Amino acid sequence: MASQFAILAIFAFVALPSVALAMQWTVGDDSGWTNGYNYTDWAKDKVFQVGDSLLFNYQAPHHNVFKVNMTDFQACNIPPANEALTTGHDVIPLSTPGVKWYICGIGEHCAKSNQKLKITVVADTQVPASPPAVVEPGTSGTNALVSASFKFLAAAGVALVLVTV
Repeated sequence: MASQFAILAIFAFVALPSVALAMQWTVGDDSGWTNGYNYTDWAKDKVFQVGDSLLFNYQAPHHNVFKVNMTDFQACNIPPANEALTTGHDVIPLSTPGVKWYICGIGEHCAKSNQKLKITVVADTQVPASPPAVVEPGTSGTNALVSASFKFLAAAGVALVLVTV
């Protein structure tokens, strides 16, 4: 019986922190994926990790999302329409490290309204220990609060399992 608890404790200690660290980032927070928003400012203080995902919220069919390369990002070159994400609630898993580029392919949204996003995704091992979550005035802070909550719950779960052993 005690060995079952020990196995559970080891599993919780190893598995829970990695699950708790995965985050779904809502692009543009409450503003969503839209014209005239500064996505460079939105992304600049965030650490995107392998295992996280991006949620693009927008009003379809007025916007869409294309994953593009650096050249197409810089020139706002729109890929073929069949490559567009168009649901209005598109989730993109961040499964590999590196630079990622996204644009809106509707009209001149990318070129004239700057509706484009560039992020860098890092592997879990490249992320330094996280400082306490700080929510800037005027921002939603939902992602920081959810992340902090999950980290706390993971730590509490490990502590509870260890206490019962």
